[in-house]
Amino acid sequence: MKPWTLLADRTVVLFLGVAAGAAIGLAFAHGGQPWPQVATPKDTTAPIIPAPVPTPAAPQPMPQTAGVECAMPFQQQLLDTVAAKGKIRVGVFGDSFGDGLWSALYRQLPASADYQVVKYSQQSVGFTRYASLNLEEHTAEQLAADGPVDIAVISFGANDTQGVYANGKAAALFSPEWKHVIGGRVDGLVRLLRSKGAMVYWVGLPKMRKDSFDADIAQMNAFYAERMKMLGVPFIDTAPLSVDASGAYAPYLPDGPEGKRTLMRANDGIHMSMPGYVHITRGLADRIRGYVEAARSFAGKDDKIVQASAL
Repeated sequence: MKPWTLLADRTVVLFLGVAAGAAIGLAFAHGGQPWPQVATPKDTTAPIIPAPVPTPAAPQPMPQTAGVECAMPFQQQLLDTVAAKGKIRVGVFGDSFGDGLWSALYRQLPASADYQVVKYSQQSVGFTRYASLNLEEHTAEQLAADGPVDIAVISFGANDTQGVYANGKAAALFSPEWKHVIGGRVDGLVRLLRSKGAMVYWVGLPKMRKDSFDADIAQMNAFYAERMKMLGVPFIDTAPLSVDASGAYAPYLPDGPEGKRTLMRANDGIHMSMPGYVHITRGLADRIRGYVEAARSFAGKDDKIVQASAL
């Protein structure tokens, strides 16, 4: 096979900045059916059997080139896919919010452009709910059944604004013990996906309508953003894309070049409408396309190197 590993240190991935473009047309439906919604998280703590807490991975540097954001060198999985001219598999992992992200990315990264956006998200799951579903084990089973993904998009948190039972005692929400347990599980999921060759992105949650819930979600976003910084994973902050000019929750936001007033939120004050999901993922879709095109360009340069070396 081509000498990817010998060339990987010659380049880094150029990422496009996160765009805050307006959403496409008004449509809060998927396949003619209302979009599935998750129930508002409860404040009660559900006892669970704790999973082993892995040691956090060492921070991975995010090199900078000419002031433009870059990430890690190309993953071998993606390089192999583009070399074989295969479809880029984008796996979306998360809860019901992840369902919305999947639908939005499916529309923006179509099969006609050689993408395959796969839904691995599932309603009513989270890192505090391992008694009902261990996310690391479940993801490992999904990948074993379907094969690896080139790019993984992750979003959790709306179901995790509660304490967790671990090490024989309850840990309150955002307490040091809670952060240790949940952080270990988050790290384990990211490491699992990377070990299977995926480039990982984490998508944060938007502004919430209920003030008390929004305060928890803002703290949750900060926790995940710091964790992703430690792991060298791009964190996509969607909160600024879900508010009005004053920074307040807004069910309607300007859309399109003419700024047409468009419904961006679901009735529960938690989820987005379909145009809303497209709105908050447009920048991510741009970044994925940029990453893939850079990998294709890199693969093309390698082809020329290999051809020249054979002369």
